[in-house]
Amino acid sequence: MTSPRIAHASLVLLWWGTVAASLHDGGAAGIALLQQATGISTGAARAIVLLGCAWDAAIGLLLLLRPGALTYRLAALGVVGMTIIATALMPALWLDPFGALLKNLPTLALLALLGEKGART
Repeated sequence: MTSPRIAHASLVLLWWGTVAASLHDGGAAGIALLQQATGISTGAARAIVLLGCAWDAAIGLLLLLRPGALTYRLAALGVVGMTIIATALMPALWLDPFGALLKNLPTLALLALLGEKGART
């Protein structure tokens, strides 16, 4: 398996792993975190978690079925958008020791590299 294929496979796993991690408990952990940090209602927190999961699942499916420059750009747009939203709602996530938001920086770099390669081929 070549390096671009390994990199691409890691992104597919990242997106689907994020969905699995977010929903493993029915979304309860994410809902509780959002409520604790922001004070929003359970319904609003659930909607945010489920919309994020739906986006991640769609991007994961696109990455799996339609890899290419456009898909990498859409994925990057989602990373930037979710990073902005998460920063606005819970800026302390930048200090999370597991890199909740910090991991988005190398993810964006990888998407940019694969997007350039996809645009050239």
